Amino acid sequence: MNALSTFAIYRRLVGARLRSDFQYRVSFALFTLSQFLVTFMDFVALTIIFRQVHALAGWSLGEVAFLYGLTGVAFGLADMLMSQVEVLPDRIRNGTFDRILIRPVSPLLQIVADDFALRRLGKIAQAAIVLVAASSIAHVPWTIAKAAIMAMTIVSGFVIFSSVWVAGCTICFWWVDSREIVNSFTYGGNYMTQYPLPVFGDWIRRIFGYLVPLAFVNYFPALYILGKRDSLAAPGFLRFVSPVIAGVTAVVASLAWRSGIRHYRSTGS
Repeated sequence: MNALSTFAIYRRLVGARLRSDFQYRVSFALFTLSQFLVTFMDFVALTIIFRQVHALAGWSLGEVAFLYGLTGVAFGLADMLMSQVEVLPDRIRNGTFDRILIRPVSPLLQIVADDFALRRLGKIAQAAIVLVAASSIAHVPWTIAKAAIMAMTIVSGFVIFSSVWVAGCTICFWWVDSREIVNSFTYGGNYMTQYPLPVFGDWIRRIFGYLVPLAFVNYFPALYILGKRDSLAAPGFLRFVSPVIAGVTAVVASLAWRSGIRHYRSTGS
């Protein structure tokens, strides 16, 4: 099946899901608004910290808000488009994953399209508003190059978070009750990347910065965009390699998914 056919099937599955959601327009609107407000409270908590301090590891409120917005948009896109893979443990446990495997369509595509959640757009909108406001507050000296880096960073962040979601959820092919482990790297990773990397201890930086390369979601590219010096003295080229890291994580996630499918054994139900 070629890419165009796959996309056409995905579009049909998502379209069916959206038509179902729009049957209850008030519920859809309220859920979208709640997503906006709940994530906004996370930002409020961040601003409360700055009522007590003037900077975090040398980062001002505007600069930290820029980190928050950058990771928020990338994570929001991954949450809307790929987080549905979280239902994989339930499908394996109740045997419905078998039904997915016998269809002539990618199992991953079926899973992520089955519960497509446009209502999570509220989360993305909130992060985007913060990102625009933070760019002004932090007085970002915009150039075409910096605008391009920011766009690539958002796309790369989306791919990295999506890859972590997929690779993490493949653990359930061997260990079904693994959802909380995955959440610690996805939702936990989103929370961690809202703050400058230097505020964390060495072992956290090594795990979430390099082993699970979430530092490339926003921290290193933001150093270039904001024109900041890196207090960790990391190599300067790391500010520009987020697309490469995203490609590597996508390959790792693909290999992990294929390995999980090969090792899957039906529940027999």
